Amino acid sequence: MRTGPTILHLDMDAFYASAEQAAKPSLRGKAVVVGGLGPRGVVATASYEARKFGVHSAMPMGQARRLAPNAAYLVPRFRLYREISEQVMGLLRELSPLVEPLSLDEAFVDLEAGEVAWDESSAEAVGARLRADIRRVTGLTGSVGLAASKMLAKIASEEAKPDGLVLIRPGTERALLGPKSVRILPGVGPATGDHLRRAGILTVAEIAEAGEDELVRLLGKSHGAQLYAMALAHDARPVVAERDSKSVSVEDTYDVDIHERVRVRAEVQRLADRCVERLRAAERSGRTVVLKVRRYDFSTLTRSETLRGPTDDPGVVREAAARLLESVDTTGGVRLLGVGVSGLADYTQEDLFAQAAAQAAAAEESRGAEGAGEEGEERERAEVAEVVAEPVVGERRWMAGHDVRHAEFGAGWVQGSGLGRVTVRFETPYAVGPGRVRTFLVDDPLLVPGEPLPLVEPGE
Repeated sequence: MRTGPTILHLDMDAFYASAEQAAKPSLRGKAVVVGGLGPRGVVATASYEARKFGVHSAMPMGQARRLAPNAAYLVPRFRLYREISEQVMGLLRELSPLVEPLSLDEAFVDLEAGEVAWDESSAEAVGARLRADIRRVTGLTGSVGLAASKMLAKIASEEAKPDGLVLIRPGTERALLGPKSVRILPGVGPATGDHLRRAGILTVAEIAEAGEDELVRLLGKSHGAQLYAMALAHDARPVVAERDSKSVSVEDTYDVDIHERVRVRAEVQRLADRCVERLRAAERSGRTVVLKVRRYDFSTLTRSETLRGPTDDPGVVREAAARLLESVDTTGGVRLLGVGVSGLADYTQEDLFAQAAAQAAAAEESRGAEGAGEEGEERERAEVAEVVAEPVVGERRWMAGHDVRHAEFGAGWVQGSGLGRVTVRFETPYAVGPGRVRTFLVDDPLLVPGEPLPLVEPGE
């Protein structure tokens, strides 16, 4: 481990929801929830205003609506989020050649490798300048953590939220970690935390006091030793620059359309296993599982689910792909199926015991068990960060939050649709106050899908 706090962790604040608030003046300062709006949808991101009601990511959308019935519920606009992410990652790469993205809104940066920081004062100055640059370029805020290791830098950024900067000074790490819950350490999810709790271990200091031998007995040699080292604030993992490969995927085109739902499910499971084989062969793991379906009429659908952390576990990928398939209508037949994993990383970040539970559940299912029960549902909700359906290519759908343009009224966004009508609020990110609302027939020829506008007005 290095002697200076020269590893930076950036985490954008409530990224999707903040981007929507910045794009829509009428939603600024109000509760906003972004995610899948269907019966199986979950929350991807909730604004800080919505979090006051208890809404959080990975929560079933139905529960979120009960907690915050007056919030704005929007479908994600990944094109906008990717554009903002590219701007932010560009700012990070100006600081160092070693930038390790974890997702669209999160990354590690090795400031020492970029020769921009070498001690506490220089690192803090770089972090402050980065936060200002992000606000200037994107109009959004990000929280920055600075420390001598990746684990501590990420903990620091959590402490900094929202819109702050926290630097952990070398030599103070164990005192800072000691009283905190074991859940603060990477790889300790609900199941592992419960396992440690039953052994009387609740805090990081108690992990250190238990000793390595006891941790190995409880968790196994590799994971026990790793957790003990982290409790002592030891983490020598380097910041690894993003590789050329962005995803791993496999797909099959069928000579004869597949109509039987059972066969479609079996093919998706087989493709998921092949995808994981390629993932492991490349010594990678991935955070986002993608399902691709081309139907009998050549329309192509994609569905994606992003997990809490990178995985190379075949059971986790199979389960995610199966969940995604549930939202796809294959009645008319399927010409092509594909399963992919993106958001690649060099490590896994699964809850160790939750992963074992997934494997056990899969084995139980193969013996004819019906359902996973409450424990399985709890694990699924804990691991899934977002479940979002991308629009069908070429299909005209009015989805809440998406951009539209009207020949007379200009740019706006969909507030809602139903009963043959669509309600649109006409406003842009640069407006001072809320825009006006109009309602149209869903097939109004003057209303067409629009493109996301930059959050910061060009020329500013």
